[in-house]
Amino acid sequence: MTQEIIEIGALRLNELGQKVGSFHSMVRPMVHPVLSPYCRRLTHIDQEDINRARPFSEVHPRFEDWLYRSESFFLISWGSVDKELLENDCRMHRLNDEWLDFHVNLKQVYRDLFRLPRQIGLVAALRREGLEFEGEAHRAMSDAENLTRLYLKHRDQWPLEG
Repeated sequence: MTQEIIEIGALRLNELGQKVGSFHSMVRPMVHPVLSPYCRRLTHIDQEDINRARPFSEVHPRFEDWLYRSESFFLISWGSVDKELLENDCRMHRLNDEWLDFHVNLKQVYRDLFRLPRQIGLVAALRREGLEFEGEAHRAMSDAENLTRLYLKHRDQWPLEG
């Protein structure tokens, strides 16, 4: 089954690690516009929110413009699924995806940095760091906020460049 992005959430940090901006948008899927019961239970996203949302082809330019307001940037996600879904949506809608070249899978970087035997979930990584997940699980802005907290805790140790 084709999966599509249904929500984008991102935070912008300055050189000091301070939050200086955010982007959030619901996205109406085109192939499967009706959310499955599993997806609704997992994300707590209502079908009405999806019905009111703009399609990826309209959200994409706004997100891309938001990204390029910075001279340099990199996108961080926990795992590779977000990048894969964004690539698939860009391909499906025939949109530019060059901005995804600046993507970092922090889940793999975290495993490598701390020499863990396997990758762990974001909630487990936060707990390992003495942090609790805040907000709603599997929601774009909550994930972005929590990932940012983890990123900032080890900011000087990550082998990342923007």
